Amino acid sequence: MNRWIDRCCAGIEALIAAALALMVVLVFGNVVLRYGFNSGITVSEEVSRWLFIWMTFLGAVLALKEHGHLGVDMVVRRLPPSAKKFCLAVGHVVMLYIVWLLFQGSVAQTKINWDVVAPVTGASMAVVYLSGVVFAVLAAFLLALDLLRLVSGRIADEDLVMIQESEEAVQLKQILGEQADAAPADRPQAGARP
Repeated sequence: MNRWIDRCCAGIEALIAAALALMVVLVFGNVVLRYGFNSGITVSEEVSRWLFIWMTFLGAVLALKEHGHLGVDMVVRRLPPSAKKFCLAVGHVVMLYIVWLLFQGSVAQTKINWDVVAPVTGASMAVVYLSGVVFAVLAAFLLALDLLRLVSGRIADEDLVMIQESEEAVQLKQILGEQADAAPADRPQAGARP
């Protein structure tokens, strides 16, 4: 299951990279054409906006999978493991409810805007709101999977806090972890000649 999720996330990363590349081409090309040739790419602004919305929602799915969303963990980190498990379960149930609300709202907006056409491309505006539906489905799957792992006892005690206080603290932890991993290889082994 984890391998399948990793492949899906790699596919999402590829989609995000392709969307970002297309945005760069559209926006940069539009600037060059506008200032250099007094012309432009008509759909540039609209398509770039849509791609940015999709990138945001897909990136949020990846951050959810990697437990990369920021939060305040100073209280939860000090709790005993049983209280951490309880907080994690309550947090995931609340997030599943919020994702359900987002799903309902996005489906409603997608239906409402199905026949509304964008001014430049003429495409359905439902494309914009469909990103919320896709996010809600993928996020609910990941949250339910984490909750199932918690209930079945397959989460280690050190993984019970699934948020990060700050990006800097995470980067520092990664650097220190890499240094700790590299350190034993640098040390001579006992009985070995230098």
